[in-house]
Amino acid sequence: MSIFDELQTSLQEAVDIKQGRTQASRVTRHEVADVKAIRAQLHVSQAEFASAMGTSVDTIRSWETKRRNPTGLAAKVLATLRDNPALFNDLASH
Repeated sequence: MSIFDELQTSLQEAVDIKQGRTQASRVTRHEVADVKAIRAQLHVSQAEFASAMGTSVDTIRSWETKRRNPTGLAAKVLATLRDNPALFNDLASH
């Protein structure tokens, strides 16, 4: 099968999924943490939060304004803090 044929088949599959004629073989969803809400729940400043997360205040601002999304370990730490805010003090002490 040529690359053109593969692309054409893929495009037709995308159209069929979009129009509801077929189901997608997989769906990937990424939940992005609401950094501002997490920080507000903890009652800490952007500077305090940045220090605890080991990042810059600019990065925290970018996350809060949705210009950038936390990824990797930062995303996991944020999800953990959202679910268990008491861990913030442990994180901030290191």
